[in-house]
Amino acid sequence: MRELPERDRLPAYLAPVPDAVEDLGLRNVWLVVAINLVGTAFGFWFYAFETGQLLDTPTVMWPWVPDSPAATLLAAGAFASWARGHSREWLNAVAFFGNLILGFWTPYVLLVFADVYLAHQHPAMYLFLFFSHLGMVVQAFVIYRISDFPTEAVGVAVAWYGLDLVVDFFIPVVGEPHHTIIPVDRSTPMWLGADALDVVAAGAVLLTLLATYLSLAIRSKKLELRQSGSG
Repeated sequence: MRELPERDRLPAYLAPVPDAVEDLGLRNVWLVVAINLVGTAFGFWFYAFETGQLLDTPTVMWPWVPDSPAATLLAAGAFASWARGHSREWLNAVAFFGNLILGFWTPYVLLVFADVYLAHQHPAMYLFLFFSHLGMVVQAFVIYRISDFPTEAVGVAVAWYGLDLVVDFFIPVVGEPHHTIIPVDRSTPMWLGADALDVVAAGAVLLTLLATYLSLAIRSKKLELRQSGSG
């Protein structure tokens, strides 16, 4: 088991997870990896057989469909690489982005369309999806302990999730937009003149901007603390 990395004294908005929870996750890193792999398997099953979306999508676009299971797979890879002493910064950054974005976006969509989901989905599945995705946010804020988020790594994450935004909501390249299926027609009127696609796309765009800001703010604050000798 690797020695736990020192916790930089970051502001609470950059490191909101309590020290004890961070330490628990890193001490039990292989359990965290296993949980993420189970979640990944469930997610691919969900996209392939529960919604059928993966099987209805042209194969060339499959990497951009099962976003949440891809994010948990990235987290498993990031934590496993760190545990084996071969931490990869680009993987840490992409995992941070994926778990933060999808960890918030899915509960957001579940809340926006709660009445429709609960009319067609068992409440237990609804709650499982809601809270399991929030758990992804928690582990995103543990990944910062094993990464310095260098600008090159953040650039890789921005490029990947920027492309994901484009094919999910704006220019699908092949077929229809590849975002996770929502329970209403995309053109359903919502708020302030926006339709359903606008609402879910806006959430994804704002969360991608948030992930970009947080990763760079974490890097900046870590460098500041280390230069001042108080990290």
